[in-house]
Amino acid sequence: MTGEQLLFLGRLGKEPELKYTYKGSIPICFLSVAYNQIGVAKTIWRRVIVFGKQAELAKVWLKKGSQIFVQGITTIQEYPLHDGTTKNIEEVTAQLIGFPHI
Repeated sequence: MTGEQLLFLGRLGKEPELKYTYKGSIPICFLSVAYNQIGVAKTIWRRVIVFGKQAELAKVWLKKGSQIFVQGITTIQEYPLHDGTTKNIEEVTAQLIGFPHI
């Protein structure tokens, strides 16, 4: 569901990926975060997008396996595929992230 507020504590599944906007002015960091929800046996994976100074700090301080706190809003992104169809991916746009290990 788009626009749903999420709050969770998880671990990074891979190294943070830092990029910059086309003109190089705004940092964007992509994170792959896994967490367990109470009452659900399966691990939940979320793609988390972080902007600005938090994105740069995430790249500096986080690595695969690091624990991370995320507060954000879910969004659905549509990506075109080579066969002409589209694929919908749910992402979390972070409003706040925290690094409990620091």
